[in-house]
Parts: sequence; structure tokens; C-alpha cells
Amino acid sequence: MALNYVWIAFFVISFAVALFRLIFMGDAEIFGAMTKSLFDSGKTGAELALGLTGVMAFWLGIMKIGERAGMISVFARGVNPFFSRLFPGIPKGDPAMGSIVMNFSANALGLDNAATPMGLKAMKELQDINPDKDTASNAQIMFLVLNTAGITMIPTAVMALRLSAKAANPADIFIPTMIGTFISFISGMIAVAIFQRINLFKLPILVFIGGFIGLMGGLYWWMRDMPSDQIATNTAIIGGIVIFSVIVSFLLMGMKKKINVYDAFIDGAKEGFTTAVMIIPYLVAILVGIAVFRASGCLDVIINGISYLVALAGLNTDFVPALPVGIMKIFSGGGARGVMAELMDTYGPDSFVGRLGCIMQGSTETTFYVLALYFGSVNIKNTRYALTCGLIADAVGIIASIIIGYIFFH
Repeated sequence: MALNYVWIAFFVISFAVALFRLIFMGDAEIFGAMTKSLFDSGKTGAELALGLTGVMAFWLGIMKIGERAGMISVFARGVNPFFSRLFPGIPKGDPAMGSIVMNFSANALGLDNAATPMGLKAMKELQDINPDKDTASNAQIMFLVLNTAGITMIPTAVMALRLSAKAANPADIFIPTMIGTFISFISGMIAVAIFQRINLFKLPILVFIGGFIGLMGGLYWWMRDMPSDQIATNTAIIGGIVIFSVIVSFLLMGMKKKINVYDAFIDGAKEGFTTAVMIIPYLVAILVGIAVFRASGCLDVIINGISYLVALAGLNTDFVPALPVGIMKIFSGGGARGVMAELMDTYGPDSFVGRLGCIMQGSTETTFYVLALYFGSVNIKNTRYALTCGLIADAVGIIASIIIGYIFFH
């Protein structure tokens, strides 16, 4: 229901703002721009979903091999001590556990092409054990919010854009971004845990959090003196090894179990194709609403309002020009990336605003897009409090990014 009201609000508020600009500001082009954005984004939504078809077919084919070979169950047993506390509604040894951890691992390494199909596979498996097929289960909400929190170990794409913008040290946002994304992840976990009354003060959860902090420290120690291009190279190597390790291990285990891996792949690939087609209406709906909201100037109104309130409170407003990145990221990853590039071009990649925009880009996630994509893939109509918790994680991520930016670069 939350997405329903937000979607309606996109259009109603955008229309009201556009009328105001037309009548009181004489902006005769506003409705033309909104109409163009409506049709362009509708086309983009369909193209985006169809563009996922190939990678969805491939990865769900690989996942089907892993499922029949028993490898997904191995992953599920390995993470059960931690995830059973966060997902008490998932039966012990259920394949959804394995898919969830593979999705999180791919996201952490920045392997978007692998993470999305694995995440959609996890949603389907969670839907299989969901007693109310129209309503999001507790496990689905926890999974989606942690996904939208966007935990990322190495912000490869952001560093690559900083490199192209000729930053003196493109990797200087590496540690600040890791800290920001970790805070966002933990805040999303806490928000859902409060709604679901999950006790997070349990040894497996504390061990996981401590282990992740240790892993961040280890990565920093390993990469702290590396040039940025070498960090990008090492990240690509790690990602490639992980991807092919999964593929080869699934194939070898399938051979050992004497299953027909080719037939298993085809069956999974068919599911991937069906899923990619099914999500088209959901993607078109959310992307059109976001595009109209942005074209009407509503985003500018929000930014200007925040700037006014911050100045009124007597606080430093140097961070305000970077805010559009964090707010836009909630709606559109591509839009936020464009704003970030524009900030680096305008203020310089080594400026406070340029660096802060990069930290925000790496510390937040496209909440509306992820919810529409994942819930749409399993026809969930009632998302309950998933959007609320996702936006809490985003808000905390943006605030944390600002504080971290001041600590490191101001």
C-alpha cells in the first residue's frame, strides 16, 4: 500500500508544482518537459527489463544447476547460524538462505549483473514459503531492506568515475564510503528488527557485525597504499574469481551428482526469461512516476527547502549542493550517477562537494527501483512497512555520509 500512495503522490504533487510554475513563474515549457519524461521513462523501463533478460536467463540457469546439485543447500547450512536469527520464518536448510547470501556477497563486491538475478531467485524462494501470496512476508521485508541498504565493500564504479574526472586520488573516498554503507546496512537491519521484534543482541549477529568490521579493516590495510587503478584491477580480479568459482563449483558438483546440468540450466533459464518479462509493468510504473517528479522540479523544491532550514538553524550549508545525489539515488541510480558526475565537473573531483557526492553515491541505494523490481517479480501487492524501513536506511545513510564527509574532507 505504501508504494501505491507514493506513486499517486508523484503525479499529484508534480502536477501541482508544474501548475504553480506555469501560472506564477511563466514556465511555458514545464508540461512539455514532463510529458517527454513520461514517455521516455516508459520506454526506458521496458528496455531495462528486456535488457535483463539475457543475464537473468543465464544466472537463474546456473542457480538451477546449483539447486539440483545441492550446492545452494550447502550455502544455506553455512550461513544458517547468522541468517536464522534475522530470518526466523525461513525453515532450516531452505535454499532461500543460500540465494540470499549469494546475493549479498555479489552486492558487496559490486557484481550487479550477478546480484540482481540471485536476488530475484531468493525472492521467488521466499515467496514459495510465504503463506499470504499477495502480502510481503517478514523474511521478504528483511531481505529487501537489507538489499536496499546497499552494503558495498569496494565502490569500484564511483572510483572509476573519479579517475575519469582526473581526481588526484580517486580512491580517497574508499574508506568513507565503506563506513557509510555499513552504517546504512546496520540502520536498515535495526529498523526491520524493531518492527519484527527481533533481538539483535545474539552472538551470531554480533560475530557477523564484528567480522564485517574486521573485513573492512583488512581491505583498508591491504589497499591503503595502492594506486586507484590497481585497486580497480584487483577488484575486477576478485569479482571474476568469485563468479567463475561459483559457476565451476556448481557444474562440477552437478557432474558428481550425475544430474543433466544442461537440462537443469535450460529449465532455470526459462524461469529467468519469464521473470524478466513479468517485471516490465512494475518497472515502467515506478520509473515513469520518478521521471515526472524530477522533471516537474519537485526535487529542486526539496533541496531548496532543506537548504533554507539548515541555514535558518545556523548550521554549515557546504554539504547542500551534494544532497541531490543522495536524494536522487533513492529514486534512480543512473540519475544519481549523472548528478555526481555533474558535481565533480562543476566543483572539481577533489572539492568537498565532489567527494561528498561520491560518498553518498556509494552509501545509499535505489530503494523505489529495488522494491518495484523485487516485489513485482513475485506479484506482491501489499509491501507493508518495507518502504518505510528502506527509507529510514537511506536517510541514515545520507546523514552518515554528510558527517563522514565533514570528518574526512572538510
